[in-house]
Amino acid sequence: MPPFIVLIVAGVVGILIGAAGAVAGGIYYYRQTLQPNDEKILDSAKAEAEALRQVGRQDAQAAIDKAQEENKQIRAEADQAIERRYKDLARAESRLDRRQSQLDKQTKKLEAREQNMNKRQSRLDRRQSELDKITATHTAELERIAAMTQDEARQELLHDVEKEARQDMARVMREIEFKAKEQAEERARKYIVMAVQRVASEHVNENTISVVTLPNDEMKGRIIGRNGRNIRAFEQAAGVDVIVDDTPEAVTVSSFDPVRREVATRALSQLVTDGRIHPTRIEKLLKDARDEVDKIIKKAGEDAAYEANVHGLHPEILKMLGRLRFRTSYGQNQLSHAVEASKIAAMLAAEIGANIDMSKMGALLHDLGKAMDHDQEGTHAQLGADFAKRFKVPAIVVNAIASHHHEVEQESLEAVLVEAADAISGARPGARRESMENYIKRIRTLEEIAVSFDGVQQAYALQAGREIRVLVRPDSIDDLGSMRLSRDIAKTIEESMQYPGQIQVTVIRETRSVGFAK
Repeated sequence: MPPFIVLIVAGVVGILIGAAGAVAGGIYYYRQTLQPNDEKILDSAKAEAEALRQVGRQDAQAAIDKAQEENKQIRAEADQAIERRYKDLARAESRLDRRQSQLDKQTKKLEAREQNMNKRQSRLDRRQSELDKITATHTAELERIAAMTQDEARQELLHDVEKEARQDMARVMREIEFKAKEQAEERARKYIVMAVQRVASEHVNENTISVVTLPNDEMKGRIIGRNGRNIRAFEQAAGVDVIVDDTPEAVTVSSFDPVRREVATRALSQLVTDGRIHPTRIEKLLKDARDEVDKIIKKAGEDAAYEANVHGLHPEILKMLGRLRFRTSYGQNQLSHAVEASKIAAMLAAEIGANIDMSKMGALLHDLGKAMDHDQEGTHAQLGADFAKRFKVPAIVVNAIASHHHEVEQESLEAVLVEAADAISGARPGARRESMENYIKRIRTLEEIAVSFDGVQQAYALQAGREIRVLVRPDSIDDLGSMRLSRDIAKTIEESMQYPGQIQVTVIRETRSVGFAK
């Protein structure tokens, strides 16, 4: 509490004590006036009042002295605190002065640096102006020497950069394509090898003729009959051509319909064995042979479905499937091919998690149209799909049949597996063969397709037509163009040729520089 407040409080306390004594004396005096006879009481009251006044004065003086002492002590402490504050402020002011001095020095240094920078900037500006003039002079001189303007030179530079970028892009694309192929081929190779190793099938030669063995050459005359009556009746009833030539003890039955050829061969063999050859007997044996072949066809279809483990097919589909027993393609029996493709599709579907039943059924029926394409118009894929759809085959299987040669869009993973199984079964070594004439024609066509593109210098068919190697002119086609050319050639081959398996298109672009040391 401040000292002056303490003094005021002490004075007020003393005054109050004195007032209290005065009040007490007055009261006592008042009472004595009411009783004037009691002098002793009055004197006593006066003495007590005086004593009270004296005590009040002493207490007030003591309180005042104490307050003054405390005030002095408080003032001394306040003076010490103020002195300390003054010292702290002096030290702070000294530090601020020193900092201000340092800041002033730094400011002067910065101003000096700024002046130096301005001088340097001025010199740089002058040098830049001189360089611009020199550059303009040199540019004009270069344009004069090169006979090219700056824009033309820029275009030439951009062309070179673009060419280099295209080469880099082609290199990156090759690396990406190589890695993708390597990873895909590694996994596919494992599935394919496993499927091929586990599947085996028999193959027969592709032909359109059948040979019937005769006991002797005299039987040829009996087959021909008087004025050719017997052979004409046989050909008309069977729908085939019977060739009787100089081949000893044999005649040839020719027809592009394998079922009719089989019926005619069986009937002619029975006629030769029986020896009675005349039109009536010919018709009867042909009817018996048709019934026998129908039974064989039906059983072949059922056996194929049983071997492929495909159930629930309509009897008409099984019968049409059995007709493939007498159909071959590039030397491969089509019914055996269908069963083999069905097994391969089942294995592939099991490996990648596709529907095994739909994959097996689609692969078994994928060439169903080949059993009827001699009698109807259309591709075998579309004919087979329409026939299967007629007998309530699942839509996934119908699409797999129709799309296994990409005539329609593939709508499921099972359709892709059917195409893959068909390619594996047909393209594996030893599965198919073709005649020498077809082979030469295919090789020539491959080379002609490759040479027909611009920039191609030479083309060679290698590996029995499994690869076409194309040499291009490096000044006409760059690396990116060579990659595009390989895809274009492959697409043209796919659209214009029929062939088993796949054909690799290799485009080679190289530049040779020759020097002579003299």
